[in-house]
Amino acid sequence: MNDPVLIVNGEKARLRLTLGALARIEESLGAGGFSAMRARLSALSVGDLMLILHALLEGGGTRMSLEALRAADIDVGEAARAVAEAFRVLNPEGDGPPGKPAADSPGAGGSPPESSP
Repeated sequence: MNDPVLIVNGEKARLRLTLGALARIEESLGAGGFSAMRARLSALSVGDLMLILHALLEGGGTRMSLEALRAADIDVGEAARAVAEAFRVLNPEGDGPPGKPAADSPGAGGSPPESSP
């Protein structure tokens, strides 16, 4: 499995979307099911990104408290990229969330791509 890697405090950390991580993310975001989670993921706050990142890091074997993660040296763009890459296991044919075409998927900043008339 090609898990995304993120540099946390100068060290490589693997992100893995396990069933446990997915359940923690669903619970943390208050999303009931994939449809609700997909909607929530399309407009992430920084706090949401931290909760998701924490669950994915734990899924990948990194043990770190949420408080330590908040204080960690992490490139936000790389964090968003790694989180998006970890979720691709749910939709390996495209870049978007499961069940949604890649063209409709949010960008790294969580905003939908601009559409042309």
